[in-house]
Amino acid sequence: MTLKNRYARQTILNEIGDKGQEKISSASVLCIGAGGLGCPALLYLVAAGVGTIGIVDFDSVDETNLQRQILFSMEDIGRNKAQAAKTRLAALNPDVKINTFTEELNDQNAEKLFQDYDIIIDGTDNFSTKFLINDTAIKTEKVFIYGSILGFDGQLSVFGLDKTAPCYRCLFPEPPKGHVPNCAEAGVIGAVAGLIGTAQAMEAIKIIVAHESLKPLSGFLFTIDMHSMESRKLALSKNPNCPVCSKEKNNISLHYTSPVCSIIPELTPLQVQQHSKALLIDVREINEWDAGHIDGAQHLPLSKLMQGFHSDLSLDTDIILYCQKGIRSQQAAHILKEQGYLNIQHMAGGYANWIEEILIEEKISQ
Repeated sequence: MTLKNRYARQTILNEIGDKGQEKISSASVLCIGAGGLGCPALLYLVAAGVGTIGIVDFDSVDETNLQRQILFSMEDIGRNKAQAAKTRLAALNPDVKINTFTEELNDQNAEKLFQDYDIIIDGTDNFSTKFLINDTAIKTEKVFIYGSILGFDGQLSVFGLDKTAPCYRCLFPEPPKGHVPNCAEAGVIGAVAGLIGTAQAMEAIKIIVAHESLKPLSGFLFTIDMHSMESRKLALSKNPNCPVCSKEKNNISLHYTSPVCSIIPELTPLQVQQHSKALLIDVREINEWDAGHIDGAQHLPLSKLMQGFHSDLSLDTDIILYCQKGIRSQQAAHILKEQGYLNIQHMAGGYANWIEEILIEEKISQ
């Protein structure tokens, strides 16, 4: 297959043409994360013939990823995501140079990783990394294509293309107060990730080609609610007192707190049963508690914690949280962590899992 044939369907477009394809083939894009957003973005960038692709991801493929991370298959479970992605992408387009970095992006390696690429794509799911990407992109004068998904909702924008336009911290100066659940906790539809990730690839191509008719989302935030397919394009304002983009690049300090460190340990129902000295707390609502709960548990609904309630328990209390299916207990655990509690765990699968593994087993043994 000749390169002319491979890219014929896009070079025929007036906005691309042979000159645009030459720009695409000479461009370099670094994708932070090969997950729900990174997978579709990488597929379309490699298919379009972007010359050099970098993939940063220290995580391994898990079965729960396959619902939305479309680069991977069952055979990839357990493999590093960056390396597994490279295998698939190289088969798609062997003419693209693909570099993999099987490490966590942090304040020590970010500048070095960014310096060899023109555009940075955000395929992450936490504020700490998004802030680091933004700050490093400004410091290294790189374009940053932001994406975010949760449930049925998606967001997209471009930062750093125009110095007169706002940056990510003009939109979100600091992390929001309280715990913000990620996709693992709150859920996401794979097609939402596909739509936003694909749009990130499109923004990258628009920026690379730089045709006068192609208008990247610099200075705008695109949002979509896929319940109804209602979308908006919101104009963003630059903050003259922004904590990052108002500074000279040499005065920008990079800071990072790894979200990996905040993962809440999980226990099986059997392990919970064996932790007889731990305080068991049910974070479901009162109607759920009344319908059935674990003997000996205390009741502290998540809704109360989200309203700012602080317990008078000692901060070193050994606490195990549970809800109905294991999602709300993770949210409650993060809130209690932020309040200073040191020994927080939660029960995987929640009360539904407890009924299946403990109560049914007890009935069988009677």
